[in-house]
Amino acid sequence: MAGLSFDVLRNGKKYRLINFGDQHDFQIEHILTDGDFKVKDLHTLERYRLKELLAYGRGNDFLIEEIS
Repeated sequence: MAGLSFDVLRNGKKYRLINFGDQHDFQIEHILTDGDFKVKDLHTLERYRLKELLAYGRGNDFLIEEIS
């Protein structure tokens, strides 16, 4: 299954990231100039940068998809 790339992520939209068996549902709050994103977790409402989720690389199951 083909997923989305980082350049098509949009402000205000909700996405699901699957990496190394972990699933994260988040909403993009701000697109930063360095190519990173400030996001809000949809379950815990915690705010963080998307690159924090990718600090250990991309696994074989890496997937980003838009959710409603």
